[in-house]
Amino acid sequence: MRAIQPLAEQATERIYERYPSLIDRYGEQGKTKCYEDNVHHFRQLHSAYELKQAAFFIDYAVWLNGILSKHGMNEQHLIDNFKIMKEVLSASSQVEEEALPVYKTFLNQAISALTGHSGKGDD
Repeated sequence: MRAIQPLAEQATERIYERYPSLIDRYGEQGKTKCYEDNVHHFRQLHSAYELKQAAFFIDYAVWLNGILSKHGMNEQHLIDNFKIMKEVLSASSQVEEEALPVYKTFLNQAISALTGHSGKGDD
């Protein structure tokens, strides 16, 4: 992953396009926080890729979901974010071709862990 910030910006924009009520609910400060969270998600994903350990990202997703649920969010918010990350990665020229399937697999596995399914998830 060459540049995480543009990927995080794109993911944040897509989230707010799909859920325009978020801006009313959380304001610009919420959008900034969403961007910061996405930077962190992409960094964790890339670290898992470099370590060649899906568990690194899956454990992060499960841990993060626990934190978010204490703040009134449910796992669907995080799942939707991870699905949007897959879309952004697929459309980006910032992602090395050999890394893309690994990123998508790790995201699918994290989604499966959050939903309690053992499947691979969707592409």
